[in-house]
Formats: sequence, C-alpha cells, structure tokens
Amino acid sequence: MNEHLDTHMEKLNWTLLTDLYELTMMQGYYKTHSTEKVVFDVFFRNNPSDGGYSICAGLEQVIAYISELRFTESDIEYLRSVGIFEEDFLEYLKDFHFTGDIYAIPEGTVVFPREPLLKVIAPIMEAQLLETALLNLINHQTLIATKAARVCYAAQGDGVMEFGLRRAQGPDAGTLGARAAVIGGCVGTSNVLCGKIFDIPVKGTHAHSWIMSFPDEYTAFKRYSELYPSACLLLVDTYDTLRSGIPNAIRVFTEMRESGIELRNYGIRMDSGDLAYLSKRVREMLDKAGFPDAIISASNDLDEYLIESLKLQGAKITSWGVGTNLITSKDCPSLGGVYKLAAIANDDGTYTPKIKLSENTEKITNPGNKKIYRVYTEPEHKVKADLICLEDETFDEKDELLLFDPNEPWKKTTMAPGSYSLRELLVPIFKDGKCVYESPKVMEIRDYCTQEKSTLWNETMRFSNPNKVFVDLSDKLYNLKRELFMKMR
Repeated sequence: MNEHLDTHMEKLNWTLLTDLYELTMMQGYYKTHSTEKVVFDVFFRNNPSDGGYSICAGLEQVIAYISELRFTESDIEYLRSVGIFEEDFLEYLKDFHFTGDIYAIPEGTVVFPREPLLKVIAPIMEAQLLETALLNLINHQTLIATKAARVCYAAQGDGVMEFGLRRAQGPDAGTLGARAAVIGGCVGTSNVLCGKIFDIPVKGTHAHSWIMSFPDEYTAFKRYSELYPSACLLLVDTYDTLRSGIPNAIRVFTEMRESGIELRNYGIRMDSGDLAYLSKRVREMLDKAGFPDAIISASNDLDEYLIESLKLQGAKITSWGVGTNLITSKDCPSLGGVYKLAAIANDDGTYTPKIKLSENTEKITNPGNKKIYRVYTEPEHKVKADLICLEDETFDEKDELLLFDPNEPWKKTTMAPGSYSLRELLVPIFKDGKCVYESPKVMEIRDYCTQEKSTLWNETMRFSNPNKVFVDLSDKLYNLKRELFMKMR
C-alpha cells in the first residue's frame, strides 16, 4: 500500500477539516481582538422531511475532534505554503488547543428547530475554528438518526436493520451514519467496521450470488443452513419466490428440524416483487408447513413511506432491511444546521447579546447566553414545548408558566402548577478545555432515544402534516430580541 495512504487511513488528523475562511478570520482575530470570549450556538431551522421532530447525534465525534485539536508541523507547513498566513500567526498555532466551555444536548434526545443543540463559550479564535467541523459532525448524524427514527416508527416495533454501506457517500458517512441509525432505533447494522468500533450488533444474510454459484437453489440453501444453523435466513427471490424459493426453504427447514437442529433466528428474505402480496402468500405457506415463527424479512429500496404503506396493506413482514434511502436520507439529504454568534463576554462576567437580522424571519437569530427548558405535560409526561431563556433565568414548577409563540405572541398558554414539569436540556461537555462528560455506549444511547421518542404524541410523529411542537422564548429573552431588533433597524 502507498505509504501516504496507509498513514492517512491509520489516523486522520481532523484539525484542518475546516473551511479556509475560518482560518483567515482566526488570523484577523489574532491581529485585532484575540482574547475576546464569545458565545456561539449550533442549531437548525427545519426538521428533516418536513417532520415534527429530530434526533440529535454526533456528540461523541465532536468530543473526539476537540480533544485532539492540534496543529501539527505538517499542518503548519501546508498553511505556510498557501501564502496568506503570517509567521507570527503560524507560530501561535504551534501551541494551539481548546481552552473554552461547551454545553450540549445529549445524543439521542428529541430536539426541535431553532434551539441550540450545542453552545460554545471560548476565546473567539478557538470558537471560530470549531464551526465547520462541528456542523459537519452534528448535521450528518442528526439527519440519519432522525431518518432512522421515522423508519422505525413506520415499522411499528418490528426490527429494522441498517443495510446502506455500499450506497453511502463514502466510508465515514457509511460508518458514522450506521452509528446514527442505531441511535435512532435500528437493531443493528451490516457494517462490520461500525460494529467493531462502536460495539453495535452486526447482522446479515447472503446475496443472490450465493444461490447462483451452486448448481441449484436447494443445494445453496442446504449448504448455507449447514454453515449457519442458528442464523439461517434464506434469500428466496433469485428465481421465483413462490414456486421455487419458498418450497426449497421449507424443505431445508424441515430437514433441519428432522435432524434435531433447534430452529431459531431462521426465516426468509425477499428483495424484489410485490412485497405485500408475496409476504401474505409466504406466511400462508410457512404456517401450513409448520413454521409459524419463521421470520419474513424484506429489503428493496425501503423507506418509512413504503413501510407504512405495506403495513396498511396487511403485509406479513416482521423484519426490515433498509439501505440506500436510510443511509443517504434520500428525500432530505442534508440538515441545515448553522453556527451563529450569540453574545460577547464582558470583563465583569456579563454578556453583550448579539443578533443577526434578515429579511427572512426564520433567519433572525436568538441573542444572548442561553439555556433550554423542556416542558412536559403531567401526568402524561409528553412534550408540550421547549422554552429558550437567558442563562440567569430560573423557573419554579410551583408557579404558573406562561408560554407564547414568539412569532405570534398573542397566542398564549398558561400552565398551572402541577400540570407540567421542567427539564434543563444543555449539559456541560467541556470546562476550561477539559472534557467533563463521558459518552454512553451507542446501544445505551439507543435505549435513551427510545424513551425520548415515547415523550412525543403520535400526532407529532406522523409523516403527513405532523403536529408542531413549539419552541418558545421566555418573556425576558423575547423582549431582549425585540429591543435589539428595533435598535439595529
């Protein structure tokens, strides 16, 4: 293997995983106001696929990126060769490391547009450098985790496997996307590297080429059952599902049982044809032959809409393999997460709020150093709204809580004491440059995400015209935003 490629694949230094203008701005800050401490927010403006919610993911990779943030001699030599960076700035980069604070919403949490998923408080040069990499890591995994949650919701409790590696946009997207898909609800992945790195269950069957490499379908099935008697899932649509595939599969299952093999984790997979019709016929044939517990698995360009349709048609599929449309989030291939300056710290510990204005209402930012409370209805413990407020604000569940739409403030709701509960969402990740948070294992995040999804009403989870969960502003933050808006205008 080429020595350069071998080194690159063995350990990738992500420090230069950034846009050039982050570095040119860093140099500008270095020359002007390098010690100024600022607050940046990471948030998105719309849920993927016009859905009612999103699932945040990617924090573990953010932690790894920031923890290893160093400019190597090779990095600095490359930047010198670009010809736009001065020697004093390049000298500064030799000892660069992150010294600030980061707060974030834990992975697997249900989140909504316009609320900070992550907050950076750091010297402006450090905070600016993080922008591109943080957005890359959070946007992608949040998108795929959300898509997986939608697919799993459509499957109504059936197992969903992530099968998309060969169609993903590169190795990183395939591996980190599989991680995110499991967080969103998938029971496992076909991606072996992902399984190794993140301790995720890996599963799979076989391809049509296995069948075609033998003289006949029965021999192929028989040999496979001998190799994998405790995980015998046979692909039955190579030649003819009902006339050949299922009869041969039943013959093999019968022979396994007669030889004393305990049948478990066995069944068939279909990858083509009318899946609703075929699954019903296949179920009848398997049941009649004495195999009512045989798995019926399906693949073939599935997504949440097709799975929902197949369920409505009474399909007898009990396991789903979802590939291309999941790993690429085909109908919504990107999440529009952004990174915006919200405040500048003063010497006395207070913050001067900053706001970005726009002709587009949704692009006007929320100013200040902020935190988020999730408001649950009680006793149902369902999400009512999220409340963004300033860092120094507190709320007491013993008091009435006023919620109002910041875009249409005359729309108000007052929640009586005892009818709601509160939970603060942002938790400390880095303090003074040191990581103070330990990421759970992926399967633990998946379990947490399952609990999170149970706090949503079904009306919010539906695909067509979902009920909107409001992200409201506190009265104090709303008035601050309005004051800044009027001042800047």
